[in-house]
Amino acid sequence: MKTLVIATANKGKAQEFQALFADYPVTIKTLLDFPEIGEIEETGTTFAENAALKAETVANLLNIPVLADDSGLIVDYLDGAPGVYSARYAGDGHDDKKNNKKLLKNLTGVPYEQRTARFHCTLAIAVPQQQTIFYSGEVSGYITEEERGASGFGYDPLFYLPNYQKTMAEIAASEKNKISHRANALAKLAKDIDILIQKID
Repeated sequence: MKTLVIATANKGKAQEFQALFADYPVTIKTLLDFPEIGEIEETGTTFAENAALKAETVANLLNIPVLADDSGLIVDYLDGAPGVYSARYAGDGHDDKKNNKKLLKNLTGVPYEQRTARFHCTLAIAVPQQQTIFYSGEVSGYITEEERGASGFGYDPLFYLPNYQKTMAEIAASEKNKISHRANALAKLAKDIDILIQKID
């Protein structure tokens, strides 16, 4: 069995990647398997920079291939904010409620047609002594004027999907996992999965 490390301590993300590699001779490990590494500070100004920073840091420490992702919400009216700062939009506490409250405040009075937004995800695959490879995915929608739905996390209760006439927090998790920004990025990765497998020792 080959080993691929996912540079995350998020069990939900790890499960998504495990499902992707289920039919391949690959063992998935995460940062939970390497507690000595600790949290990697995301100092990049783009999703790609942050994803690469995490993937390359861990790949160099462990000398094995590593996959990392960075994702967030892009609101057009706010010139792309909160962007790479999505998790820390209202401060360093990673507080979803405070982040959502700040977003709604910053969009007060903005009409629906100007509340366009995108969830973005960039995946980075780092292999020691090789060039890092990137895959990106997005899903488009609008920001509502109030939270709706109890599913999901983060900005999901505010992210309205016109095709569903529901927010991301009002659709089933199984449905979200088919259309999300991460799912779209993973779909692109899946097309090259045989190439990736060959890169893993």
